[in-house]
Amino acid sequence: MSYKQRDLKVTYEPHKGWAHFVLYTEPEHGIAAGGLNATASFERQTPYVREWLGRLQRCEPNALHATLVENRKIPDLFHPCVYDDKDSPSAVGGSGCVCYQTSYDPEFGLPVVEHHYRTVGGNIENWTYFTYAPLDLRPDDTFASLIIDQRHLFWVRTADGVLSLLPEENGRGYGVGYGGGGPAELAQYIQKLIDSNGQDTAAGASRYDDSADPQIHAWVSSEAATGSQELTLDDLKRIQRG
Repeated sequence: MSYKQRDLKVTYEPHKGWAHFVLYTEPEHGIAAGGLNATASFERQTPYVREWLGRLQRCEPNALHATLVENRKIPDLFHPCVYDDKDSPSAVGGSGCVCYQTSYDPEFGLPVVEHHYRTVGGNIENWTYFTYAPLDLRPDDTFASLIIDQRHLFWVRTADGVLSLLPEENGRGYGVGYGGGGPAELAQYIQKLIDSNGQDTAAGASRYDDSADPQIHAWVSSEAATGSQELTLDDLKRIQRG
């Protein structure tokens, strides 16, 4: 059985109150993610978030979605939104909602869970998105730019224009590539991109040097790195040169 022929599905038995998992050999949706590592969650719909959301495809909940919510919330993955059914178990007062919607990223095969919170009457309504960051870009992808979007939210764009969450892995309680690990980790990731001429995009320790150039570290620690911006490899090299 090849890597691309694996997928996990979850089946919920509402009358029994538990879920069981089955391994299928033919997935419904593209590839199965090879690295379930650092989780990402965000609410604010920046232009980059909207670009990413635009390519997601709705799907039935599966085992990968179940790993993105608390165990007690797994049954909620199967409940419709109030917009689809005002009598849904996730509906509140016929117009409020606390549902979970499931989709997947067709480019990287990653699961996405969208949590809908709407008060009765709709005066407050927001969506929170949960997914995994990949461990690396795909083998045929070429790095084009690093995107600083908002606090603790970073992207990589490929030469083909595909947007990916910054590759991350769980380590020391944080995701490598900033993701809460502080400016030192983002500086090290930028250093790795420069030293490899954009070839090494994987999360984790650099193959080159664990320390970043002082110019890079100073930049990522400054106000200049807090605004939304898209940086090419040449831009990153200019930062290193000061």
